[in-house]
Amino acid sequence: MKLSSTSPIILAIFIAGLMIWSFIEPYSQDVWIAEMVPVIAVFMLLIITYPKFQFSVFAYILMSGWLILHTIGAHYTFEHVPFAWGSELLSGWLGEGRNHFDRVAHYIIGFYSFPIAELLIRKCRANVVTAGLFGLFSIMSIAAAYEIIEWQYAVREGGEAGIAFLGSQGDIWDAQKDMLADTLGAITALILFYCYRPDKRCA
Repeated sequence: MKLSSTSPIILAIFIAGLMIWSFIEPYSQDVWIAEMVPVIAVFMLLIITYPKFQFSVFAYILMSGWLILHTIGAHYTFEHVPFAWGSELLSGWLGEGRNHFDRVAHYIIGFYSFPIAELLIRKCRANVVTAGLFGLFSIMSIAAAYEIIEWQYAVREGGEAGIAFLGSQGDIWDAQKDMLADTLGAITALILFYCYRPDKRCA
C-alpha cells in the first residue's frame, strides 16, 4: 500500500480543525471537557514525539480514527451523535435499539494495538509475538481502566452530565460490551499489523 509521507501532517491539521469545531457550542460543556482531556493528551503526545520517533503512516491513520470519532462524540455526546444509518445497521446485527456510535469508537480505539506493537519491535524491546500480545493486553487494560473512570465520573458528577459521559443508554452490560469492542478492535489491528509489518518497512 503506497501512503504519502505527508499524511500524518494532513491528519494533524484536520484533527486540530475538528477540535475547534467540537469546542463551539457542544451539547454539554462539562461532558466535552471530560471527553476531550484524553483526546488532547494523546494528540499532543503524538505531535511532541513526532520529531524524535515517527510511526508508520498506516499507524498514524489508524490512530487518527479514535481521535476523530471521540472529538465528534465530545461535541454531541455519544448518545446524540447523528448516526442513524449506522445505528440501524448495527442494531440489525446486535439486536439493540440504541445509538451505536460509541460502540464503533470503542472498536476503533483498539487500533492502538498496532502502534504499540510497532513501537516495541522497532525499539527492539520485544519479538513479534510478544509485541502483539503486549499490544492486545495494553488495550484490554486501558479499556477496563477507562470504564472505571467513566463509572467514578458518573458517580461524582451525577445528573445529566454524569449519565451522558457514562453513555450506557440504559444497557446494564454496556461496560462489558465496550471492553469487548475495544478487544475486537485490537485483534483486528494486530491482524493488519502482521500483514503489513511496518517494522520491516521502516527499518
